[in-house]
Amino acid sequence: MDMLGILQHLAGGVVYTVLVTLVCSLTGLAVGLSVATIRRLSGAPLRTVCDVYTYLLRGVPVLVLLFIVYFGLPGIGLKVPPLLAMALSLGLISSAYLAEIFRGALDSVDPVEVLAAQAMGMTRFQIFWHIEMPQMLRFSLPGMVNEFTSVLKYSPFAYTVGIPEITKEAITLTATTLQGAEIYLVVGILYFSIYRILLVGVRALERYFRVPGIASL
Repeated sequence: MDMLGILQHLAGGVVYTVLVTLVCSLTGLAVGLSVATIRRLSGAPLRTVCDVYTYLLRGVPVLVLLFIVYFGLPGIGLKVPPLLAMALSLGLISSAYLAEIFRGALDSVDPVEVLAAQAMGMTRFQIFWHIEMPQMLRFSLPGMVNEFTSVLKYSPFAYTVGIPEITKEAITLTATTLQGAEIYLVVGILYFSIYRILLVGVRALERYFRVPGIASL
């Protein structure tokens, strides 16, 4: 089989790889932002809960949590679909890392700006929404890019729960053709191409949330 034939065979897996990456990345982003917001605006008890959440999930291997969700929960009567299992494992672990990235970015916001907003009579939520969050999103973009890249690299775990993404299709094709070198070369090219497209999306997000008066990173 030539390279074009290999690419055509793996093309179906690209759709599932992109789907898994997007679902887990969006889950991580939504939950990570929620955790960062709660930590910033709430009192000590909820901040402690957020700290415990990020501490525990950052210490759990993705594959272990995925197996707990997909193979363990049915034992207590909860059957989880494969894509949801990925969101509840890889997506939530990503959210813990993103929450820490957001916390560091929030700490980078100049306290003088917050003090000035308080002097103008803005509420705590208004300060967070209009002053802290736009800068937080910009400051955290390099970390977000790294985390979304990690999600893409962990997406091959989806084949362990039956999602026919690129790696699963490559394993199947290798078993029938014994052309491992050519097949996995194409796999690498496909993953790199997806990464570059993801990077374009993040750069678009950067332009949207650009803080006026601050030079591009």
